[in-house]
Amino acid sequence: MRRRRPSYSDRVSEQQRVVVVGAGMAGVQTAVALREQGFAGAVTLIGAEPHQPYDRPPLSKAVLLGKAEGSAFDVDFEALGIEVSLGRTVTGVRPADHELDTAAGPVPYDVLVIATGAEPIQLPHAAAVPGVHLLRTLDDAERLRPVLAEQHDIVVVGAGWIGAEFATAAREAGCAVTVVEAADRPLAGALPAEVAAPMADWYAASGAVLRTHARVERVEEGAVILDDGTRLPAGAVVVGIGARPATDWLADSGIALGTHREIVTDDHLRTSEPDVYAVGDCASFPSGRYGERLLVHHWDNALQGPRTVAANIIGETPAAYDPVPYFWSEQFGRFVQYAGHHATADELIWRGDPTGLAWTVCWLREGTLAAVLTVGRPRDLAQGRKLIEQAARLDRSLTADPSVPLKKAVL
Repeated sequence: MRRRRPSYSDRVSEQQRVVVVGAGMAGVQTAVALREQGFAGAVTLIGAEPHQPYDRPPLSKAVLLGKAEGSAFDVDFEALGIEVSLGRTVTGVRPADHELDTAAGPVPYDVLVIATGAEPIQLPHAAAVPGVHLLRTLDDAERLRPVLAEQHDIVVVGAGWIGAEFATAAREAGCAVTVVEAADRPLAGALPAEVAAPMADWYAASGAVLRTHARVERVEEGAVILDDGTRLPAGAVVVGIGARPATDWLADSGIALGTHREIVTDDHLRTSEPDVYAVGDCASFPSGRYGERLLVHHWDNALQGPRTVAANIIGETPAAYDPVPYFWSEQFGRFVQYAGHHATADELIWRGDPTGLAWTVCWLREGTLAAVLTVGRPRDLAQGRKLIEQAARLDRSLTADPSVPLKKAVL
């Protein structure tokens, strides 16, 4: 019988080397988790950007508005014995050789962790037009700060989470803002119509203009032209039409990719190749809780997954990775939080008036809480997240009463 090739966890020792590609939240947390869980071998963190590893959520808030100069992680890499190699582009990987290809030469590894995240989708033919911006990196935020400071007329393409957050910051800075969205509502790719509909009014209340059913025909310097011929003056254009896993460099690697070009992992975040793991925005995982494969592009997933990866690397047998997805967004004076996954739900229950400042939506699947979205109701979110983890069944009438704590609606 053919013997299985020993994996890293079969032969862990202090002489082994773990290489982490990607110096964002998922990559940094993986390196830190290895040390926290007792790994004594070499750990190398490789980042494509020249900056010290940093957190991304502040980029669309404090950093963008000039209230903070950066958002570097408070991690003493030297004290932890983590080698950090910045400004280094990884161009490929050869799993059979246990070697990475980089612009500065090959890098050997015993275990590889891929945490390259996602990259923003650019508007076709607009990348080279002066005044067109993305908002994903620290450099992007630094380029946009003077745009807001000079109070340019700004057109935001895309009314998703990042579009709404940027529009919020731009209005706070005193800019005139027009948001154009090809769909019939904001957050069309994230929320059902009845939930997203009340959010459309937030734009006008903040002084921003939201144009739905608006497709961009082309972008010129100083203007955005829609497919109906409308010409929108634009001192700057910010594109926020989504992101895709940053996995182009894995072509011909043999590592299995999914329909969204994400890395396909098992329920312990192992890829199709031995000694290679993937975590964060670049990877999908099977969820037993929801009965489908999830690709989660949110901060909390990048925080939680590394603990599972580290446990696997040091030879422990952790529980399957099956978190309750969670994210938050600050927009137009409101704090929006979401936990769970509503795609498989069969019932929606409102808690509170969606025209007000505070309300909640609960999604049930066969009576069990599957997801919750809150606006200005953090207690509902905290309780709802725990109830999702517990697969709690809820009383529908009590769930619909915003005066009843959500935990009191459990059957």
